[in-house]
Amino acid sequence: MRTTKPFLIAGIPIAGFAALSYQSGYATAWAPPSSLSSSLPIRQPPTPLTSHSSPSTTALQSTSSTDLESLHLTPELTMMTNAFASIPDEKTRHKQLLYMASKLPDVGDEVRVKENKVPGCLSTVFVDCVLEKNDEDGEYVVNYFGDSDGLLTKGLLALLIRGLSGCTPQQINEVDAQFIQAAKISQTLTPGRNNGFLNMLAVMKRKALEKEGELIGSGDDEVNGKSDYAVEKREQDATTTTATTTEQEIVTTFTPIDNKPMYNTILTTLITVLKPTSITLTDNSDQHAGHAGSKGFQGESHFALEVTAEAFEGLSLVKRHKLIYMLLGEVMQKIHALEIKAKSPSEV
Repeated sequence: MRTTKPFLIAGIPIAGFAALSYQSGYATAWAPPSSLSSSLPIRQPPTPLTSHSSPSTTALQSTSSTDLESLHLTPELTMMTNAFASIPDEKTRHKQLLYMASKLPDVGDEVRVKENKVPGCLSTVFVDCVLEKNDEDGEYVVNYFGDSDGLLTKGLLALLIRGLSGCTPQQINEVDAQFIQAAKISQTLTPGRNNGFLNMLAVMKRKALEKEGELIGSGDDEVNGKSDYAVEKREQDATTTTATTTEQEIVTTFTPIDNKPMYNTILTTLITVLKPTSITLTDNSDQHAGHAGSKGFQGESHFALEVTAEAFEGLSLVKRHKLIYMLLGEVMQKIHALEIKAKSPSEV
């Protein structure tokens, strides 16, 4: 027996996306649990839903699926993007977001803290995640939870939580934010809320990488054994703290350091997002012992970064630094100083 989760429009399964229960033979309705489990159980990536629709609807979904391939969406995001795109009017899409907001599980005050606050949103948004082992294949997947004091913003957060939970940090960071346009949700949003949505997605991507970086830095052999970065680490000589490159001269890996979560998170984030041709991070914290702010995060307070990436091409020095600060987000709140030398390949 197999029962899947249909996509709901204001609580009603939308035509073409309501999966049939193999036990009862009728369409089943699904909503997220009413409260967040204290154990935060792993949510597996959903099985693609079976479509029971007219030929015209099927043709629309097929075309959309082809267009969505380039956006690298998770299976759940693909399903929801198609569902929202098939809704004929803006008002119903708005209602669906409000319905999803009403079904988002509650969170405790421990989530509503400064470290989990999403910057640049019209409403106050808090989001955090845990990295847990998938019992089926042993991979480590991310599960999100959060809240917002704005109903529409909360609906957008619920969409992202449902769409990204149960996936690996790599899968999450490959998602292209342009899916909001493919889903026609952007038509429902003001420019301010659209920016807030992009900020939420950026924070959720960064948090996924931070959690992976913290686990790699913990020295847990079981965790490291399941990490792509750790596997590559063991396949090379651990003789340098400078990242290595592939034949295409794009940095793909670095040597993590045990019990250095800030160091590992900085390199993991910048390598994944900037795709640099060279990157070197030096921990100078020991040179500032006893100075104001030297405590940092578990003794990690001062770093020097040298990075070369095509993403810096055409950007001023100030904008390059701002880009790095934005990507590192909460890391910058935990350390005292980051010295940056950022160049484009043409400047090397």
